[in-house]
Amino acid sequence: MARHDNSIVMDYDPRYLVCKVQQRILLKPSISWNPEKQAYKIIQKQKHREDFNDEVAGGRITESLLSTLTIHMADMRMIKTSSFEYIKKLSLLYIYWKAFLLAVVACSPGPGYDTSSSFSYPNEHKKNIPFLVHYLAQKLTRWDAVYFIEISRRGYIFEQEWAFGWGMTRFMALCTLGVRKYIFDSDGLECVVGVLIAHTTHFLSVIVLFALTLKIFIGENLENFAFFTACLHIISPAGIFLSAPYAESPCALLSFIGILTFTKSFSVKLPLTKDFLILTSGALFGIATTFRSNAILNGFLILEEAIRTLLAFRKGFRATKFRHLLATGLAGLFVGSGSLIPQYIAYNEYCAESPTLKRPWCTKAFPSIYQYVQSFYWNVGLFRYWKLSNLPLFLISAPMYCLIFASGIWALNLTITKNFLKNLDSTGGLKINYRYCLIVRNLAISQLILSIVTFTTAHAQIISRTSSSYPVWIWFLTSLLLSQKKSKFEPLVKGLTSYLTTYGIVQAGLFSSFLPPA
Repeated sequence: MARHDNSIVMDYDPRYLVCKVQQRILLKPSISWNPEKQAYKIIQKQKHREDFNDEVAGGRITESLLSTLTIHMADMRMIKTSSFEYIKKLSLLYIYWKAFLLAVVACSPGPGYDTSSSFSYPNEHKKNIPFLVHYLAQKLTRWDAVYFIEISRRGYIFEQEWAFGWGMTRFMALCTLGVRKYIFDSDGLECVVGVLIAHTTHFLSVIVLFALTLKIFIGENLENFAFFTACLHIISPAGIFLSAPYAESPCALLSFIGILTFTKSFSVKLPLTKDFLILTSGALFGIATTFRSNAILNGFLILEEAIRTLLAFRKGFRATKFRHLLATGLAGLFVGSGSLIPQYIAYNEYCAESPTLKRPWCTKAFPSIYQYVQSFYWNVGLFRYWKLSNLPLFLISAPMYCLIFASGIWALNLTITKNFLKNLDSTGGLKINYRYCLIVRNLAISQLILSIVTFTTAHAQIISRTSSSYPVWIWFLTSLLLSQKKSKFEPLVKGLTSYLTTYGIVQAGLFSSFLPPA
């Protein structure tokens, strides 16, 4: 009898039985799945064991096990369904918000940019883009989007065009080529493809940010915190720039995926898998840098990992450590190549092919076409933008700078002083996972560097869109909005959130009318 009792304890432990169906739930989630029925099937299968005591199993033990197992399975399904429900809500919010912004764009005054390629020969095989789609695409082709569209159409011709992300223009050209070849051909297709890329990558970045937040933090209200974080990324102050043919949306997506991949490398046990994840994150950061140059700041994550690996050699040499150092170094090269490859292509075109007609930047110690055209054509340089005429633009962007600076200090305080062990009083027990404190700290440093460089050398107002690929300020604002502890700063936080949301809406109308700020 003792043998049968042990068999019952071993075979009918709810934790043991839960593991037997956990994989099926995660791989094949179904709304019609019944946890009680599934639990009953498992117990029925065990009845056919030769050493099973029918009398004991048919009594209260079976009923108790069935009840307990049903509860466990229902809890697992609730967790799975909960995240899925949040994603559905995020999808609906995304659709409503984008529809609202597009309505603002459609109603804004001002002529659109001509994307009709009027000098091309007529082609009877070309199809017409629906009027509404074509109209909205035209209204979204403003400011820098004009350059992105033209470069993707016929390549880089003029020197000043190298200020615009090489990765974005090549990706748009590739997607347009695919649409023309396999779907349909039409004049002005580059503009429509650019808008679709922006919308798609923005939505995907929302989902990835939701997953990244779930990974970085731990606590009871984690999914709620991640949900509101993703909501703030939807109604980002970047606003219409995440819908227009700009590089911000793809850059945010690639950066978030890279950060998530790098984060996962901290939780894997196999050294080879860890090295692969590090390499992948470096490649993603490098590709993001080809879209927007500020994505190179993500390389601080790789740099610190390399430094930690070097310091680990003080405890002795190991082959796995050496391989990890090589992987980290190669990942760093991937990040840097995102900036160097476009520079190399431009150097070959302007400097190597015509040595007698070299441009001024070709003779520099570090010949960079990007740095030259930003300075010569766009007046980017230390304190060059600090003029009285630009004061309104500084005032408009001041709330964003304050938010980025405050959130950077908040994150550094949590990670450097080990305050991550304490609850974030905003979320009822939410904490930063101790494994990922170094990641949050590096992201905060990158964010602070971005704000300082932009404020002192670039066009100040672009901070609202360049910050869209940095998650720390979003986590900070979410923690304040969900705070269960009332403070004297509560009206300020709500006012700041309202301002950023309103700014995104007003900006949509101004942008589509070819009015600043841009």
